[in-house]
Amino acid sequence: MELADILKGVELCRGLNSDQLERLAAISHQEQFNADQPIFDQGARGEKMYVITRGEVEIRIKDGKGGKHTTVYLGQGQIFGEMALLDQSDRSAAVIACQNNTVVYSISSKDFLALCTADTALGYIMMRNMAMDLSFKLRHRNLDPSSAS
Repeated sequence: MELADILKGVELCRGLNSDQLERLAAISHQEQFNADQPIFDQGARGEKMYVITRGEVEIRIKDGKGGKHTTVYLGQGQIFGEMALLDQSDRSAAVIACQNNTVVYSISSKDFLALCTADTALGYIMMRNMAMDLSFKLRHRNLDPSSAS
């Protein structure tokens, strides 16, 4: 399966046409990792977003006592590190490959912003999708019914 076909199913890319998906794929770079190999560490500077095309990754967060907790596992067609496209801030979690031959495609914030400048319609769609995703996460982050008093 080609990267553009995988991107078509990625929520962040919803609304992009075939040409825009191809342009996004063209600025992506393949990276491969083995089981237990870190893709990046919590606190590292964020400069890229990733799309998983094969394998699975684990998202881990360090707690205040030095412990590490898995928050989620992600697989083919899912993304991580997308906030780096906006702010290039430090990573809020570590990401580790779970399987040998895990393949991800990275998109640097520099290349992404250049593409958005060249194709403002693509930039608008992707920024809108990011804003909608962040809005959803902010609205639902404290809705754990077990924490109600």
